[in-house]
Amino acid sequence: MHSRTRPFRMLGIVGALGALLLAAGSPVAAARPPQRPAAGPGTNHATDDPFTSSRTSWWRQDRFGMFIHFGAYSNLEGEYTRPDGTVCRNAEWIKRECGIPDEAYEKQAATFNPSAFDAQAIVRAAKDAGQRYIVITSKHHDGYAMWPTKQNTWNLRDHSSFDPHRDILAELKKAADAAGIKLGFYYSIWDWHDRDFADPATFPRYKKRMYGQLKELIDNYDPALLWFDGEWDTDNPTNTWSRQDGADLQAYLHGLNPRLIVNNRVGKRDVVDGDFGTPEQEIPTEPVDGQLWESCMTLNDHWGFARYDTNWKAPATVVRNLLDVASRGGNYLLNVGPDKLGRIPQPSVDRLREAGRWLGAHGQGDAVYGAGHTGLVADPSWGAVSRRGNELYASVTSWPAAGTPLHLTAKQPFEIASARVLGSSQQVKVAPSGDGFDLTPSGAATDPIASVIRLTVKPPAAAPAGSGRGLTAQSWANDSFTGPPAVTGVDPTVNKSYRFDGSPDPKIPADHFSTRWTGTIQPRFDETYTFTTVSDDTVRLWIDGKPVIDSATPHGPKVDKGTVTLKAGHRHSIRIDYTERTGEAHMKLLWSSASQSQQIVPQRQLYAD
Repeated sequence: MHSRTRPFRMLGIVGALGALLLAAGSPVAAARPPQRPAAGPGTNHATDDPFTSSRTSWWRQDRFGMFIHFGAYSNLEGEYTRPDGTVCRNAEWIKRECGIPDEAYEKQAATFNPSAFDAQAIVRAAKDAGQRYIVITSKHHDGYAMWPTKQNTWNLRDHSSFDPHRDILAELKKAADAAGIKLGFYYSIWDWHDRDFADPATFPRYKKRMYGQLKELIDNYDPALLWFDGEWDTDNPTNTWSRQDGADLQAYLHGLNPRLIVNNRVGKRDVVDGDFGTPEQEIPTEPVDGQLWESCMTLNDHWGFARYDTNWKAPATVVRNLLDVASRGGNYLLNVGPDKLGRIPQPSVDRLREAGRWLGAHGQGDAVYGAGHTGLVADPSWGAVSRRGNELYASVTSWPAAGTPLHLTAKQPFEIASARVLGSSQQVKVAPSGDGFDLTPSGAATDPIASVIRLTVKPPAAAPAGSGRGLTAQSWANDSFTGPPAVTGVDPTVNKSYRFDGSPDPKIPADHFSTRWTGTIQPRFDETYTFTTVSDDTVRLWIDGKPVIDSATPHGPKVDKGTVTLKAGHRHSIRIDYTERTGEAHMKLLWSSASQSQQIVPQRQLYAD
């Protein structure tokens, strides 16, 4: 989960086995990366809108997941004694940070025996915590596979003291399915152990084995999600993973399972990579523009197990982090590191259980599950406010003294129809005040971690859903809109991701083309809308002839925003000029307002000329 450096080699037997597996008819040979066409047309990889699609619906609703870092490094439990008697401490990076020689690391891995790994107990801990999905490390940077892979012998079945008839990923999948919990796998692209990884000349051989392993994971365990890591540029060993490698892999995975969810570390953590962003050990202060997101954090100071690390987060911190994340439209992936026997430390279990107690009490989980950014109010100093439909959930972490109001700053005009404290019959006085409202509870807090005031708001009048078919799209075989367009049609949405492999039409080259979308856009609310574009290379947007976004300097993947007030039911003219110079081709148009959560502008609200 970090980025540092030192080279590693692979066991000779593993390298020889890898060469044999590349023979014709092998599983690896069958998993060769897809070939890219030299010119257009290409595939539009933006097959849906992750903000609204059924494919990502469970992930957007579940909000809270368990991360599990578990591997051969767990066997050392955070400490390595060097030959000179000095002790070095680390966890999942111990091989690298403590300079453990290859032979010594392989020798200790041979004694790894997580015999106490209990999938049902782990799933029960997640369930008790209110966590609705699990992501476990299938392979970390040390290259050690936690399932019986056929691509090498550097894995839990072939290089450990563990029962070779057991498969912990299969056991976890069975237990998770029985409990109604989704299962995903972490997979490191960076590999310290495979001797083919660091040399650009042999990297394709490693990549084929990697494709073979990922196909095994999908075919054998049907994960709902793949969580990649180790994509960054570094050396020792050199990481040659490129943006194009990421685009190829993402296309390959969705070819195997179109409903798979993939994080942005499949590429280079850009807004155009994968389905969601991955801030690590931090919570964004505002909703993230242009992409779903998930904040991953540790319960103490390490991802893997370290027996000396007792700096545990308090249950209140866990819950309040979760509330902050949900109120900004994100997910919270909270890590546990099982010990060398496969047991989650009891302090982790205790803190998770307390978080689950809070979520299960008084319906307070409604402030998290299926909730998101309000669009209506500013983030208060006394807690967090999330929204589900016409309900706002004000989670108060600093309960006021009797008679003291909680001020809620309104970002848009709205009305509050009613207010009540969950788990209490006390009255809550609501009074307009300055730039918003004062909420004054009449009684005491209902929970020491956070008490929740549910506010029912009166929704603004909405125009009926539109009946549009999309915008007129004209594309040129140049990047200057020169001459007549090479092709004209109607695009249902502005949601294009050609990556490196094409263009809108056979008449259009893969590089140096342009597209202009025109027509009208019909909002459903009388509100100020934020338009967000995700583009590579340039974009300009006009509404009613007025510039809203002007990002005409060529750039890589980039988010731009502009605001404009629109009238419900009225068709406002819209024009978008986009150019693709070289490399990737991306263009997405999203909108949001107080009553409209962030999404690709849907077809039904767009009308062609």
